[in-house]
Amino acid sequence: MNADRIVHIFAGAMILITLLLGSPASPLYVSSEFLWITVFVGANLFQSGITRFCLLEIILKKTGICRS
Repeated sequence: MNADRIVHIFAGAMILITLLLGSPASPLYVSSEFLWITVFVGANLFQSGITRFCLLEIILKKTGICRS
């Protein structure tokens, strides 16, 4: 699996989990503060799409999880 797929899977999972934990309509609601993580992940995706800099991708490559 390449780094792009892992980054997309991780970002999608983080968004869904934080929406479940932060949305008052969710049965798993904990606190609305979790929505800030959703904002951060979305902003990171936007920024990495423009600048092509993704910290998670760099970490995956340095740890040897992904090579490309």
